[in-house]
Amino acid sequence: MAVHWGGVAGMIFFYLIILAVGIWASRKTKGANNTERVMVAGRDFGWFIGLFTLIATWVGGGYINGTAEVVFTPGWGLVWAQAPWGYSFSFVVNGLFFAKQMRAANYVTMIDPFQKKFGNRMGGILFLAAITGELLWCAAILAALGSTISVILELDQNLSVIISACIAVSYTLFGGLFSVAYTDIVQLVCIFIGLWLCVPFALTNKAVTPILQNSGSWLGEWDTRLTGQWIDSCLLIILGGVPWQAYFQRVLAAKTPHHARYLSFYAAFGCFFLSIPAYVMGAVGASTDWTMTNLNLNKTDPYETPGIILPAVIQYLTPPVVAFLGLGAISAAVMSSTDSSVLASSSMFTRNVYKNIFRQSASEREMMWVLRVAVIFVATIATVMALTVDSIYTLFVLCSDFVYVVLFPQFVCVIHIKKSNTYGSACAFVLGLFLRLAGGIFALGMPALIHYPYYDEELGQLFPFRTMAAILSFVSLVVVSYATDVIFRKGYLPKRFDFLNCVVDIDAATDQQVNGNVQALDIVDKMA
Repeated sequence: MAVHWGGVAGMIFFYLIILAVGIWASRKTKGANNTERVMVAGRDFGWFIGLFTLIATWVGGGYINGTAEVVFTPGWGLVWAQAPWGYSFSFVVNGLFFAKQMRAANYVTMIDPFQKKFGNRMGGILFLAAITGELLWCAAILAALGSTISVILELDQNLSVIISACIAVSYTLFGGLFSVAYTDIVQLVCIFIGLWLCVPFALTNKAVTPILQNSGSWLGEWDTRLTGQWIDSCLLIILGGVPWQAYFQRVLAAKTPHHARYLSFYAAFGCFFLSIPAYVMGAVGASTDWTMTNLNLNKTDPYETPGIILPAVIQYLTPPVVAFLGLGAISAAVMSSTDSSVLASSSMFTRNVYKNIFRQSASEREMMWVLRVAVIFVATIATVMALTVDSIYTLFVLCSDFVYVVLFPQFVCVIHIKKSNTYGSACAFVLGLFLRLAGGIFALGMPALIHYPYYDEELGQLFPFRTMAAILSFVSLVVVSYATDVIFRKGYLPKRFDFLNCVVDIDAATDQQVNGNVQALDIVDKMA
């Protein structure tokens, strides 16, 4: 098939609009050498911008394409499409337990509390787990766009991914969170209109059996042997969706802790609502007789490459004009999450690694240039990963894997366990990482070193070993922290053996200041 030049022109027009909005918003950064203003937008996000940009954090190409992929895939179906409601619920967890505390402390990145409590170097190590998740997430998003454009426009997949990454990087470089947030508004409107417009046309296409009559093909199969895996995956998505810099970058930009908390609750509903079209189109794909469409099954068989099912439904089951709008929706989803992930990773590296570990005397101007270089570097790595991925949904879930096992237990402790310290953090990191890697990573071809209970040679680990690893990591952090605290405070070991210098009196003044910030901002909220 020839390249659909009309669609190419439409996509270029859409990209130019996004680029123009991003450049316009970049003027709000004022003072190009103020890294904090670039990273948290002057802490000026109210209800409107805050809600749109928070929803756009999760609603990306991996979120939409990956959901349709798993609903469509035989044997998986709706039963295993946990990501949309799981990630949406992670907003609720954040709103209940973390958002208000983080905003009240006026942190700039998610790694700040780790470095404050566990030291710069331990915080730098935990940064590795955070950036791994961000890179996998960004790669999943770009891979989704590549599959979409290759199906709908017959363009080279690699070229489309590279161009899209370059556009997202260009306005993120200069506008920071301001550009990302304002483009999120445009992108989210495009997602809403484009996807929902495709649904009725896809449902009523003559090649589609009514999905309610064909529910057996997309509901999925419940195998009792996989109950442990289902629970493990569910908790991984919900709790592994909590400690993300892309989320906290927006929370920390909220005007008050009150805004930060309730924006999270409202965003949960928005995220799930925008996943409904993806669920429906995955079911439509499973209910379609593809021989009745113009899809060349000899070249592109959705059952062999289920990651392309959403663009295939949009291209071959809706009118051309609607299909191009659907492409715009997916492109918007990709942009809205790509720029978020790239800026999040770059912000953590610039502040928490470069500034706090290697160059504590770095000027604001120097940090701005490091931030820009980091944006380009992170986007390049994610693009390379996207060009080599097989399954969008695999990356979509894997990105939360290490975040759940390694980072989430540490995040709970650093926010809510006052006596947690660097000894406990280091022990928990090593234990959690070992238990996770020992369980194997099927998607990467890494065999299991430990066969946990109910291990099956064909199905792999049936025991919820990730959850077990996360629990043991949390317990070890608490036990080791309290044990070392008692050992040094009671004098069982001289304090000179405290080589990490982390068992010290709690800085009451700092705690009092944080509590004072919470109370003062709550008063402002009530007056408003």
